[in-house]
Amino acid sequence: MPRLRRVARTKEFDPDAALQSALELFWRRGYEATSMSDLVEHLGIGRASIYATFGNKRELYLKAFDRYCENRDALLLRELSRPGPALPAVRSVVRRFADEAAEEQRLYGCFVTNTAAELAPHDPEAARRVERRWDHVETLLHSALARAQAQGELPEDRDPRALARMLLVVTQGLRVVGKASSDPARVREAAEQALALLD
Repeated sequence: MPRLRRVARTKEFDPDAALQSALELFWRRGYEATSMSDLVEHLGIGRASIYATFGNKRELYLKAFDRYCENRDALLLRELSRPGPALPAVRSVVRRFADEAAEEQRLYGCFVTNTAAELAPHDPEAARRVERRWDHVETLLHSALARAQAQGELPEDRDPRALARMLLVVTQGLRVVGKASSDPARVREAAEQALALLD
């Protein structure tokens, strides 16, 4: 579960800490349910300072989205680019997504998936950011699966690109189902069925 941190109400504040705090509030509540008054209260800084530093609520949300992706991408890149066998790393990533979808943090879902559902249908810029994130994750998975195939871990008759796309869709679906389901077996068993396609 994201730990919400309040930023001290002072004339000077740390924009990096304020952005992280805004991310956590948006992640917990969503875009529409978070008002500027909520942000002022939670960040502990004035409305004028928020506007001057981050822009309006939507601009702050998109900056928080970018921060979330930067944090997640760094982890994903480390996991999928380690030297040695590549297929175990792919399996580990998918299982991590399933575990996260089954644990307490599941109630907040994935910031990207939440944005895709709440904003992307009517906000072109949010939709572009979501697509860029999905493209990036798919590319990392494809690269790892192609390496696995080159190393003899993945059968020659498999299509690494198609498998990467399938795993992207599955992991996003795990987050949606996990957010609403109280049965952790549902997401974990689905993840294992998807991974069976790599055998």
